[in-house]
Amino acid sequence: QVQLVESGGGLVQAGGSLRLSCAASGRTVSTYAMGWFRQAPGKEREFVASIGWTGNTYYTDSVKGRFTISRDNAKNTVDLQMNSLKLDDTAVYYCATHRLQYVYNGGRSAEQYDYWGQGTQVTVSS
Repeated sequence: QVQLVESGGGLVQAGGSLRLSCAASGRTVSTYAMGWFRQAPGKEREFVASIGWTGNTYYTDSVKGRFTISRDNAKNTVDLQMNSLKLDDTAVYYCATHRLQYVYNGGRSAEQYDYWGQGTQVTVSS
């Protein structure tokens, strides 16, 4: 059974930083593309970042240069370092694992990911 558990969310002032972590069990993150998505109140879930099985990374334009996705194969975790946070970054953040192994680019569509964590709230205040 695959489980993903996010942690690290919280309340931070604009311009601050947070580091989210996603711990996986039942699936080896080193062989799957992993993604981070977010959903703000009243909005649809949107792609934030992904990391392919070879380590290549992809970001949505609004977070490029501010967010960094990384993977720790020994711990079987995927992290999202978020710097220079803005009010618009407020959302529930979800990690997800791609449905196929050995994918270079997991893509931006949530439909390509088959297991999801429960989400962690990130609130950026002014």
